[in-house]
Amino acid sequence: MVEKLSPVKFAAKIRCCANDLDDHGVSKLGSLYDLTAHRLIRYAVTVTKNTADAEDAIQATMVRIAMRPQILATAQQPWAYLLRVTRNEALRILQKRKPLQIFSQCKQLWSRDSATVEENDEAQVIRRALKRLPTNQSEVVVLKIWEDMTFAEIANVLDESPNTVASRYRYALQKLDNYLRPTTREDINV
Repeated sequence: MVEKLSPVKFAAKIRCCANDLDDHGVSKLGSLYDLTAHRLIRYAVTVTKNTADAEDAIQATMVRIAMRPQILATAQQPWAYLLRVTRNEALRILQKRKPLQIFSQCKQLWSRDSATVEENDEAQVIRRALKRLPTNQSEVVVLKIWEDMTFAEIANVLDESPNTVASRYRYALQKLDNYLRPTTREDINV
């Protein structure tokens, strides 16, 4: 099971890994990967809608970091920087895909680690609802709820204004509320 760290402790651990990587070279990349991979994949799946592509994006992210570790080590917010690199790599993968592949390769959200996401009916309903959201809204929800990021931090990752990010979050929550609201007999027009 992955240890749940507070955002401050998680950021401190990333900073430490980044400094180790910069000081000691690529042999320290494993520590950064072990610390962040689960969370980066969860986020990348939100962008790519595909576990295999998300894993490819994480691999490309780690290669990019290994090539220039000083950028991560000197980043003001290393976690936000890693998320941004991951997002860019995921978007590159999506751009390379043929349009028909996008639809045929969609898999269940979070399917990679069933131990982390409780496998019950409620969890499946929530995952399906998240998949129905536009990517720009679902990624904000994942970063806000699962990564405990502020709108300003999310805006930095997505290269958007905090107001845009907040609006996407609000719209996403409205849609999720509609998707998850139980249907009653009165709601069904027969």
